[in-house]
Amino acid sequence: MAKAAHPHAVWWLAFFCFIEASFFPIPPHPLLGLMCLAEPGRAMRFGLIATLASVAGGLFGYAIGWGLYDTVGEWLLGIIGLTDSFPVAACYLNEYDWEAIILAGATPVPFKLLTITAGFVGMNLVTFVLASLVGRGMIFFTVGVLFQLFGAPIKVFIEKYLGLVTAAFVLLVVGGILAITQFTSDDEGEAGPCANVTSLEQVRGIG
Repeated sequence: MAKAAHPHAVWWLAFFCFIEASFFPIPPHPLLGLMCLAEPGRAMRFGLIATLASVAGGLFGYAIGWGLYDTVGEWLLGIIGLTDSFPVAACYLNEYDWEAIILAGATPVPFKLLTITAGFVGMNLVTFVLASLVGRGMIFFTVGVLFQLFGAPIKVFIEKYLGLVTAAFVLLVVGGILAITQFTSDDEGEAGPCANVTSLEQVRGIG
């Protein structure tokens, strides 16, 4: 809330969106929402800034996965608790390519997990950028539109039920991680192509 009222709030928004896409565990959506609430007329501009900064941060995450995984990437994933999800994420990127990036960009699936993994598996850079723009744009512009249209009621709701909103978001994040690790390929309950991927050696073999 303090950063939303800061004279340089736009720069704070860009900064948090950038680092969240590559290594920072706290999402920038609350800051974006408060800024849109304070200045509804600039909500679309804030959404654009958040999207572009997040994609730039995604490129930084991609660079970490591509050239610094062994020295930096593995350590970062361990710090934010995503080490076990990394092999599965790599497998899904190889299986579904841009669709996995859009899913991570537009849902509570940790985007940083996919950006680092995309670099590690050598995903096509143009495809990565375009998919990131779509996925991140979907969620950030949605926040902007909601706060622009329903600013006052949303403010009252957040002030009254902040604890519940936070808990719900945490559950969504956990659900997003589980969606990646437990996804199955068909309605018959057969394991998906990535269900048994559990090690870094298997990931290197996939590429």
